[in-house]
Amino acid sequence: MKKSAMLLGLMIGLSLVISGWGVVPQLGAAPIEIKLGHVDPADVCISKKGAAGATFKGLVEGGSGGNVNVKVFPASQLGNERELIEGVKLGTIQMAFVSGAIAGFYKPAQVLDIPYLFASGPVAWRVMDGWFGKELAADILKQTGMRVLAYGETGFRNFTNSKGPIKSPADMKGLKIRVMETPVYVNMVKALGAAPTPIAWSETYTALQQKVVDGQENPVATIMQAKLYEVQKYMILDGHSYGCDFFLINEKFYQGLPKETQELLKTSAYTSAVVGRGVQHLNSATGISEVQTKGMQVYAPTAAERAQFKTATQKPVRDYVASQVGTEWIDKLMKAISEAEAELAK
Repeated sequence: MKKSAMLLGLMIGLSLVISGWGVVPQLGAAPIEIKLGHVDPADVCISKKGAAGATFKGLVEGGSGGNVNVKVFPASQLGNERELIEGVKLGTIQMAFVSGAIAGFYKPAQVLDIPYLFASGPVAWRVMDGWFGKELAADILKQTGMRVLAYGETGFRNFTNSKGPIKSPADMKGLKIRVMETPVYVNMVKALGAAPTPIAWSETYTALQQKVVDGQENPVATIMQAKLYEVQKYMILDGHSYGCDFFLINEKFYQGLPKETQELLKTSAYTSAVVGRGVQHLNSATGISEVQTKGMQVYAPTAAERAQFKTATQKPVRDYVASQVGTEWIDKLMKAISEAEAELAK
């Protein structure tokens, strides 16, 4: 408990410096209730959504002088991600932190799943916090009636398996790889010569343990939390996909709030997103050595090896996404990435 409190306090302090935001005065409004759901554990030390949710609650309740009460429901207490999004759309839940399931409600979100887009976290952050993220949020609001207050992250995804080391696409030939139940990931794994097998996350550990599939793909922190090192021997840090969290709020509820409260929610959501990103990167960084101590062999590909994976997968997946949503958002994303890389290179 002491460790959790210290970590959360440190992350909030750092994020406040980044966001340049402090506590707002008491608003004097009638008490407002916000139900916020997500699917991650509540533990702020291991969960990016857990840390973001705890930060949001503390900043909003403190910044409103107690005029806003935030009740956080972690660990799928209000349902899976699809159910959470449906709840936000209907207004039965005021807010939710969700990731991949958003594509089922807003198809252009699939562009973020094109493999090997972002070279690093800072590139992704500049893109999502900049003009691209703002235009995407505006279109999500227009198309779904849900407002995106901020973007968090679920991290860079990596392949693991129980058969042998992976250093090139050729090493994946014939492997049965568990993927999320989405065509984007099915197409990506097929392009690498492996056999994609959609399996629900709740069944993944057992499927790996019973050799129904040979491998899977997830961020390092998730691999560590789920103890997949018990059933997987090899990992390649290829970082093929960057997962983005969407901090959603029901628009009708949002528009019914005083302007001061709206601003408080926006700044608190952004700060919470920064905290979540920090916790995710901390756990991913420390998780590499931790899974190694548990017996996993971890391989970091060279730039040339990573380019082989990109060449094999990016065009097929990009073509599939274009067939679903057109090229407008793909072109915008590629432009934003080029700009972000140029700015960071200065």
